[in-house]
Amino acid sequence: MEQLIPSKDKFENPNMKSLISLIGPTAIGKTAMSIKLAKHFSSEIISADSRQFYREMKIGTAVPSDEELSLVPHHFIGHKSIFEKYSVGDFERDALEKIELLFKKHERLFMVGGSGLYVDALVKGLDKFPRVDPEIRENLTRRFAENGMKPLQEELKKRDPVYYEKVDLENPHRLIRALEICIGTGKAFSGFLNQNKEKRNFRTLKIGLDAPREIVYSRIENRVDQMMEDGLLEEAKKLWPHKKLNALNTVGYKELFQYLEGKIDLETALSEIKKNTRRFAKRQMTWFRKDKAIVWFAYDSEKEIIDYIANNT
Repeated sequence: MEQLIPSKDKFENPNMKSLISLIGPTAIGKTAMSIKLAKHFSSEIISADSRQFYREMKIGTAVPSDEELSLVPHHFIGHKSIFEKYSVGDFERDALEKIELLFKKHERLFMVGGSGLYVDALVKGLDKFPRVDPEIRENLTRRFAENGMKPLQEELKKRDPVYYEKVDLENPHRLIRALEICIGTGKAFSGFLNQNKEKRNFRTLKIGLDAPREIVYSRIENRVDQMMEDGLLEEAKKLWPHKKLNALNTVGYKELFQYLEGKIDLETALSEIKKNTRRFAKRQMTWFRKDKAIVWFAYDSEKEIIDYIANNT
């Protein structure tokens, strides 16, 4: 896979320490690769996977195994409960504090995750929005619960056609957030994006793992099957009483909740998990492909990635 490699002298300050952001679609092998890289460079790993934050969701979020966690220090895995509110802003604050501490003993750190919003929050900073009446969000959430996403999609298209063309229209949280700002301020949500943000005191090297679609889909199928063998259904049964929590509105759990409610059979639930995971992987890649700073490698290119990091940090 041909790469466009930026040289060191393109960085503003060559003495800055480096955060290596390893991204890619779900099931591509980010965990295994990140451990190999962090071991090679005697470093540590920051997780930017928003669902791996929750300790009750180990199997369904593909949390690294105890053996993998023992190989390299990991941070932001299982440090919160599903009963705690933890926003992307909370993660940005906590991760910046942790990174500052870790850079005192490391020249490089690794950040791993497929949650594009959380990766961007740490690397670029969050957009700043004015406070709006919380009742607006409550009303939008109620409308979504009663009528689904279609009315929200149609309203966003009218209020902010620019953001409508960019947003993941299948993500209710993004739709509600955008409409909340549109309604609360009377202005387009997109108008608040990409304003001046605080500069980071580290530089970021973005590395993407990629593979042909058939390989990604095969890895997804195998991962779901392995999760079931590891006890995903039992984990879902324990979490079912709390299914309305935002953290549990996640592929792998919501399909099994439907099975537990008797709405679909188990075979259909597994088929839906695989289908929805494939769709999620596609949305991830759509998000990442927009970022021209990412240098893409084949998912098994360990040596090439090590050489790239060594030559550019």
